[in-house]
Amino acid sequence: MPLSHAELAKKLEQVLKPSSVLSGAAAERAYDCDAYTVDRSNPTAVVLPETTEEVAKVVKWCCENNVPFTARGAGTGLSGGVLPALGGVVISTKKMVQILEIDVKNRCLLTQTGIANKRLSDAVKQYGLHFAPDPSSQTVSTIGGNIGENSGGPHTLKYGVTAQHVLGVTMVDPKGEILHLGGKVEGAPGYDFVGLIVGGEGTLGVVTEAWVKLVPIPKEVSTALIAYSSVNQATQTVADIIAAGAIPAALEMMDQGILRAVKLGFGFDYPEGTDSMLLIECDGEPDAVRRDMEIVQEICRKNGAIDIRVAQDEAERARLWLVRKKGIGAMGRMAPSIVTHDGVIPRSKLPEMLEFVYEVARRKEIGVANIFHAGDGNLHPCFYFDDRDQDQVKRVVEAGEEIISRCIALGGSVTGEHGIGVEKIDLMSLMFSEADLELQAKSKRIFNDGMLCNPCKVLPNQKSCVEHRARWRGTAW
Repeated sequence: MPLSHAELAKKLEQVLKPSSVLSGAAAERAYDCDAYTVDRSNPTAVVLPETTEEVAKVVKWCCENNVPFTARGAGTGLSGGVLPALGGVVISTKKMVQILEIDVKNRCLLTQTGIANKRLSDAVKQYGLHFAPDPSSQTVSTIGGNIGENSGGPHTLKYGVTAQHVLGVTMVDPKGEILHLGGKVEGAPGYDFVGLIVGGEGTLGVVTEAWVKLVPIPKEVSTALIAYSSVNQATQTVADIIAAGAIPAALEMMDQGILRAVKLGFGFDYPEGTDSMLLIECDGEPDAVRRDMEIVQEICRKNGAIDIRVAQDEAERARLWLVRKKGIGAMGRMAPSIVTHDGVIPRSKLPEMLEFVYEVARRKEIGVANIFHAGDGNLHPCFYFDDRDQDQVKRVVEAGEEIISRCIALGGSVTGEHGIGVEKIDLMSLMFSEADLELQAKSKRIFNDGMLCNPCKVLPNQKSCVEHRARWRGTAW
């Protein structure tokens, strides 16, 4: 007979100290979703371990008692990756925030995975180093979450995503065994299990510690914010900059919907007639930065830029970044709910794809704004709506599915950095054949051949998850 919520929490208090176990209505509500709020599922209990050994104790207990478990960092994910889809135990890493070792000579550090992304760069700034992956949520999103989703950020164009910056991990596998994979040395012989785990969305185990790579802080940084009267002018500029061989560190685009939200939320002002903006940043050696920024400005003017602002100091640079860093948060001024999608397309298809996004929004009668990594074709259409209205939820989900389907049809991908989670699991078959999906399932079974570790994520046709999908679809519309 299944344990009640209260009984299960009491059992867990014998595994960890009572103060490390949360249960009851408040805990269930706080941990029932991540930032993909249209799909919710209550956990039975939440635990907050402080060490790898404590995580292993919890996982072993869950296995012995046939209880599902899901690792969670800050809950900033945008695809339902930490949703406790079948209930069970949420293993929160929020007390696992220690930097365990800094190796300046080898430019790497060892950290627990509950620490916020930005804290790594703060810790090594004195040595002239930083951790390059910079998701927009970097002040709160955790290293464990970044590893699970293979997060990117505005500087992905030059520096790559999380996978390029993780050297090794300590992981508790789905049976409760502690594994040490990789280490300080890149390219060690043998199978690249670390490469499989990064982006595995927590379905292969609970990553508790990681060796990450550090890179030098650029000697010089130049940042420009460019205004255009049309989206097509901005997207043509993106294509022309890449074709010219000038690879900026960041090449971001915001449309009029985002600009309006940031103006309402933070008082950001922009020239009259502005329909879109590019934020472009070049970094590196001073002479190369000056040359690249001159090329960028010339291309921007050629494509009809109506205003070009180049930051003259660090304070002004921070003000220019405000429109990008605060854009999604400012959408709260437009509506109480937002779903941020994450498709990828070839850069040449940006004008066509953006027009399709606007057409879908008009047809579905929902609001949309776009803020995205234009340099690598990673789109983030942001649909704003009221999730208390189930008809609006239905239209938002349908719109997202249409847009991701079009991304795939144009030669792109179902995701760039937000992962599959529960949001896009039904779309995997549009991109992968049955043989492809079976190969992925076999890879997963190397570590996880059961259904307790973060179930119902990434791979479709998981039998025990049919009920969750049917229940959610029924609730959503």
